[in-house]
Amino acid sequence: MRQKISALPLMAHIAIAGFFRDVKKDERALSGVVVAILLILIAVLAIVLIWGFLSGWLQELWERITGEAAGL
Repeated sequence: MRQKISALPLMAHIAIAGFFRDVKKDERALSGVVVAILLILIAVLAIVLIWGFLSGWLQELWERITGEAAGL
């Protein structure tokens, strides 16, 4: 039993190394990963740009709301 437990990390390392070796050889899987990463980057960039354009407008709107509330 003790031998089986001590062999687990080695078996896990071999399995993970084999998985990554297969991913490197299979270009179809690699291109899917690249596409997913690019889509995530584009989405983050779009969110940052939209927030950059809206933050000024939202700040102005907030100041107008709080200014009117302070005048009451």
